[in-house]
Amino acid sequence: MSRIRRRDTRPELLLRRALWAAGVRGYRVDDRRFPGRPDLAWSRHRIAVFVDGAFWHGHPSAYKPGCHGDYWDQKIRRNVERDRAADESLREMGWIVLRLWDFDVRRNLSDALAKIGDALWAQGSISESGSSLSRSSS
Repeated sequence: MSRIRRRDTRPELLLRRALWAAGVRGYRVDDRRFPGRPDLAWSRHRIAVFVDGAFWHGHPSAYKPGCHGDYWDQKIRRNVERDRAADESLREMGWIVLRLWDFDVRRNLSDALAKIGDALWAQGSISESGSSLSRSSS
């Protein structure tokens, strides 16, 4: 487990590079001032983005309870509970919280960028023409 990184994972780097290329700036990485230490945080606009590893955060396709033993069941359950507590704390502080799965970032980066772009647009931090992040039409 010592090789598992807290920050600068491949999906995080991929997302940050794409945001930079799209002209999106102003975020902080792994900011310990906020609950859950968001992977990306725009404190001025109160937006937190987490890029969750599928196994470590209990995605059903990557982690099946009971298959890895009691230790892992408890560890993953605690991780998920900690995630929910961080989400709730941030929302109580008036933040928008986005949780992205690592495999979603790798497979469909444009969707991840659109979700972040929509949140930034909703908070008034970018205009539709102010960034190359496309605002999805929903």
